[in-house]
This record gives sequence, C-alpha cells and structure tokens, in this order.
Amino acid sequence: MTVFNHTGVSHTVFYFVGIPGLEDQHVWISIPFFISYVIALLGNSLFIFIILTKRSLHEPMYLFLCMLSGADLVLSTCTVPQALAIFWFNAREISLDRCITQLFFIHSTFISESGILLVMAFDRYIAICYPLRYTTILTHTLIGKIGVTIFLRSNGTMFPIIFLLKRLTFCKSNIFPTTVCEHIAVAKFSCDDIRVNFWYGFFVLLSTVTLDVVLIFVSYMLILCAVFRIPSRDAHAPHKALNTCGSHICVIILFYGPGIFSVLTQWFGYHIPFHIYILLANIYILIPPTLNPMVYGIKTKQIWELVVHLPFPKQI
Repeated sequence: MTVFNHTGVSHTVFYFVGIPGLEDQHVWISIPFFISYVIALLGNSLFIFIILTKRSLHEPMYLFLCMLSGADLVLSTCTVPQALAIFWFNAREISLDRCITQLFFIHSTFISESGILLVMAFDRYIAICYPLRYTTILTHTLIGKIGVTIFLRSNGTMFPIIFLLKRLTFCKSNIFPTTVCEHIAVAKFSCDDIRVNFWYGFFVLLSTVTLDVVLIFVSYMLILCAVFRIPSRDAHAPHKALNTCGSHICVIILFYGPGIFSVLTQWFGYHIPFHIYILLANIYILIPPTLNPMVYGIKTKQIWELVVHLPFPKQI
C-alpha cells in the first residue's frame, strides 16, 4: 500500500483507519454502532409502516415524520454498515468513485433532513396560528410538492461537488483517519488548489442548513408570539399549544447540534485530536436516526397507542 505519492499519479483507492488511536478497541466500539443501527432500522421502518398503513395518520405532521424516517434510514444505511465492516472484518479499502458516491448520499441526506425539519416547523406554525385553515393549506398535493422540492434541493446542491472532486489529483496520503467519506475531508488529500471546494461547501452550508436553522428559529418566534396572545381563561393554554412542538424541538437539537459542529471541525478544527473528531462525526450519523423514533413514539400519543397495540390489531 502506497501512502504517499511522489510521482503525480492520482490515487484511485483509499484506506480507512477507523477510529485512530483506538484500533485495538474496534470490536468494543462496534457494539454501540451495531445496536444503534438495529434500533434505527427497526424504529424508522416501523414508523413508516404504521404511518403508511393507518389512514388516520395520513395528516401533514405524520407524513412529514414519514419523510424524516425515510431520510434517517438512508443516512444510517450508507454509513454504519461500512463502519461495522471496518471494525469486524478489517475491510478498509474504498475506491474513489465509491467514496464520492457515499459522501454525496451522506451530505444530500443531511440537507434533506434539514429541509424536512424546516417544513415540520412550518407545519407546527400553521397548526397553532391558523388551526381552522390547517387542512386547506397543507393539502396532500402541497405536501407532495414539498417532498419533491426537498429532494431536488438536496441533490441539486450536492451534484456539483461530484465534479469538484473528480477534477482533483489525489497525490497526498490515501489513508482516511475515519470511517466514512466527507467532502472537505476528501478534498484535503488533493495536491491541487481546493479553495473552490471549500467556498462551494461553505455556500451550500449557508444556503441550506444555516438558512433552515434561521427559518426554524423565526417560525418558533412567531409561534411563541401567537401562543401568548391566545385569549383564554385557561392558564395552561400556552403550555398545551407548545406541548405539540416538544418532540420537534428535541429532534432539532439532536440533529443540528453535533452535525454542524462536525462540519465546522472539518474546516477550522485543525488542533482537535483525530479520535475526537471521528467520534463527533459518527454522533451526528448515529444519534438522530436512533433517537428520532423514540422521541416521536413516546411524545406522540397517536403513534404510541398504535405501537403498543400493534401485536393486537383488533383492540385498536
């Protein structure tokens, strides 16, 4: 295996380290990876099945939740099995084309999830501020158009990155101190000028995820203003209205926190130890798909009742 290339020939095969400095602990590290992946697969698949098969759940909030579960399945499936292969079978080799394919799906799915969380915030805004117009505004036709828009935005913004990476010559190290491929991490192995990659990646982050965070914040500010203007003799009215947003707020924190921090450490975290960065990168891949079904299953009464009575459908 040639680590450094002094001939100017571009690498077409790369090798993963896994968790650098913790290679002798890979088998133990794989246990939470495997358990989290199984929970993510079962939980999100169950959610999709329940929502699609129960007509009573064919409402905007649940259809958006179905989209979120689908994105969680894609995000976890395109990353965790490869990490487990590294930990269990020492399968460290990956081709450049496969690496670019993987990072395309990782980043595009991340952008899709961000867009879904934004429309879920919009859904809560409509439900609380315009309850009588809720079903006339969020029709199935509009929800379908929203889903297509999210898909086109995520894939459209990531598509140029394929060509930005394919133009590079990878004549530095071909050893990835990680378990997955990511855009800037791959570009840093090039001996060419990667400023275009850097600035385009920064533009994508600002125009998608960062914009989504700002709009979600604005949505919740409008919700808070509307809730505390509700004329009601019930002192608990604001609490009851905001309680419907609890699950969404939990998922937002789980998703954006480690995800954005992981992306920023790629660009600016030159002094962060490799194993810390790799563990942080895996948190944003593992945690949301694993915990999202639990959060919504516990805090959403309709779904919780269906899950509890699923083995006994006649009692529903």
